[in-house]
Amino acid sequence: MAKYRRKLVQIGTAIGTNSYLKGFLEGNIFRGKTKAFCVPGLNCYSCPGALGSCPIGSLQAIIGGAKYQISFYVIGIIMFFGSLLGRFVCGWLCPFGLFQELLYKIPSRKMNINGKSRLKYLKYVVLIVFVFLLPMFAVDKFGIGDPTFCKYICPAGTLEGGIPLLSTNVYLRQAAGFLFSWKMLLLLITVVSSILISRPFCRFICPLGALYSFFNPVSLYRLEIEENKCIRCGVCTAKCKLNVDVMNNPNSGECIRCGECIHACPKGAIKSKFGFKDEKVIARIKGENE
Repeated sequence: MAKYRRKLVQIGTAIGTNSYLKGFLEGNIFRGKTKAFCVPGLNCYSCPGALGSCPIGSLQAIIGGAKYQISFYVIGIIMFFGSLLGRFVCGWLCPFGLFQELLYKIPSRKMNINGKSRLKYLKYVVLIVFVFLLPMFAVDKFGIGDPTFCKYICPAGTLEGGIPLLSTNVYLRQAAGFLFSWKMLLLLITVVSSILISRPFCRFICPLGALYSFFNPVSLYRLEIEENKCIRCGVCTAKCKLNVDVMNNPNSGECIRCGECIHACPKGAIKSKFGFKDEKVIARIKGENE
């Protein structure tokens, strides 16, 4: 059962946060009171079944408003989940992350992207340019900016919102033009790359993952290596699909806390922990090995 625990949590989260079935049947967006709250993962506001809002979409909506503002509520939500869980959100609570993982299970030749690849920095460029700068400064005559990332890039929005809404609404299908075709192309690229590469969108593009990555080294949920048990065999690093150097940096900003390294360790040296880092215990363990 433990082997499938993460998948069950991922599926439960995806269903639970998108459980407005009437929306899928009628092609309408849920507008109830829960839509005022942000879910922790990347989950499109326009998904017909979505009961909550996407943090990135909400952040852009405020930044791109007629008055330059910072949404302290949305920033607070991201900081809350980030300080508690870090990128655990990406590995366990994000529906689009689950979508990519299922695609990766399709039998094919896989591509291994080195963990030191500079591609991982692209998501920070996306965060700064498309989530913050363009909505803030590329505005119309009324001073309103577009939610640039959602509008021009996000494949999760196309999958969860665009396709379901157009499939049930003939008027939306008639109005769909170049922008929808462009978003479908990006979704297709994401699908194909997800079959070949483990979670490429999460690793290289996702601005929400970029935000959560800053919290990984300091979040209450963390990984720790018991140095007195570790034999430096490298099995944990070899097992990691995201190519994190687990032995030397278990709380890397690229780690999504999937837990595969924990199960792979032959000595049980990797532990997940919720709480503050115990520097005294770690110092004592290191002292015993010296």
